[in-house]
Amino acid sequence: MVKRIGIDVGGTNLRVGVVECASSATPQVVDEMRFQADFSGLCKAHPPERAWREILTVMADAIDTVRSQHPSVAAIGIGFPGFIDPLTQRIALSPNLPGLHDVDLNADLSALIHLPVVVENDALAAAFGEYVLQPNHTGNLIYLGLGTGVGGGLILNGRPFQGQHGVAMEVGHLIVEENGRLCGCGNRGCMEQYASASGVVKSYFDATQQQLTAAEIALRADAGDQSAIRAYQIAGKMLAQALAHILKVIDVTEIMIGGGMSAGWANMQTAFIAQLDADLIPVLRGRVNVRLSAVGDQAGMLGAAMLATR
Repeated sequence: MVKRIGIDVGGTNLRVGVVECASSATPQVVDEMRFQADFSGLCKAHPPERAWREILTVMADAIDTVRSQHPSVAAIGIGFPGFIDPLTQRIALSPNLPGLHDVDLNADLSALIHLPVVVENDALAAAFGEYVLQPNHTGNLIYLGLGTGVGGGLILNGRPFQGQHGVAMEVGHLIVEENGRLCGCGNRGCMEQYASASGVVKSYFDATQQQLTAAEIALRADAGDQSAIRAYQIAGKMLAQALAHILKVIDVTEIMIGGGMSAGWANMQTAFIAQLDADLIPVLRGRVNVRLSAVGDQAGMLGAAMLATR
């Protein structure tokens, strides 16, 4: 049985999954470990070169820990937040990791761990993970990953679509609010400033001056806190507004919503559906299938590992 490691790089942790990739069976995560990894904090606290060395060390140590229990692992696939050059796999920019520009995770990490490394945008890796697990798919899929930011991935005719410069489906940076909140990409009013976990935190803080996590705000929304409910409604509305514009350009039926923030979907759903119905081209109304992730937050690990097999 062939084993690959799939790594999903999050805002504050690494999720490392050992994936069995038999050609005749559905791939599955057979072991999973989580490691603390505040890469954003490292990038804010240190000069870029030192931050990059620290990031490589954290990732290599995590991989070595997993390989000590699974020595037969043959390759590593990594879903990384940022713009990945489709030809070189260099990370051109990572908006949520300030100062990180034009770094080669593929080569630098491979030199440390002595295994092949494949790097892909984290949302595109998750999109591919969702795709390979679908028993009856059309060949096309849009994935929207709600986490610290909002990522997007597109599968066209069974293949991950990266775009010529590796920035295809950077949907979190669609502008939905003119002169809105400042985003890590340098623009204002990007969708992820409202529809992500950090966006919900900001919306709630704007209304109450209280600094809570998105999970805590979700609990308050469930208890009837109107400011918390409104923060999630804003998230649902902005996400739907962006998706409606995406579907005007890419006519895809299957839409998958995933990422850690999707746990709060019940608080977003009503506002999302109303806004999507209002903004869609009329011919698409009732013809778009929006679903929550089939594998929860394992899609990124699965997709990254499966991309490593390719």
